[in-house]
Amino acid sequence: MKITIFGATGRVGNEVLQRALAEGHEVKVLVRSLEKLPAHPNLQKFKGDVKNFEHTVQAMEQADAVISAIGTDKTTTLSEGVPNIIRAMEQLNVKRIVTIGTAGILDSRAERGKLRFQSSESKRKLTFAAEEHAKAFRALEASDLDWTIACPTYLPDGSAIGVYRTERNMLPLNGEKITVGDTAHFVYQELFQNEFKHLRVGLAY
Repeated sequence: MKITIFGATGRVGNEVLQRALAEGHEVKVLVRSLEKLPAHPNLQKFKGDVKNFEHTVQAMEQADAVISAIGTDKTTTLSEGVPNIIRAMEQLNVKRIVTIGTAGILDSRAERGKLRFQSSESKRKLTFAAEEHAKAFRALEASDLDWTIACPTYLPDGSAIGVYRTERNMLPLNGEKITVGDTAHFVYQELFQNEFKHLRVGLAY
């Protein structure tokens, strides 16, 4: 399979990249610094910015599917980049995308009609990151793409054990954490299994 990954130098994105390369897929990545990723015969690196539409298209040509692990990092890269990704996918007729969101954009159990970050379930005072993820979610929701958004709760470093709970559009009850490794495990598997199309998926142990 030919996969384009955005955010491949981040914690989850890099784990997904390693899984794809280990299983023999051809991978293209768009990165700001080429030297951040070692060379690999199945890896094509493009230097650029997802906020630039031409860069985004170039990294996506001939792709069968897309993974976005773009973070917020106190910038608007996510809310500006995802519409570019959507537009490029539509232009190139690529349908499948799995992205990584946050548990804050899942539906609230406590307050119907609200997302978790807007409700009493959220303990975070600062909502910038969740708002960025919410904009990305709404953009995907309005598209005709086959999208899935993985929404992990607290995300410590750690390898995959492959055993965790998932719930459609909500965080599994009393879910408190899931490792980077298991989040990458879910994202990678879901790209092929297509079990959660057009859904946000809460991830936790």
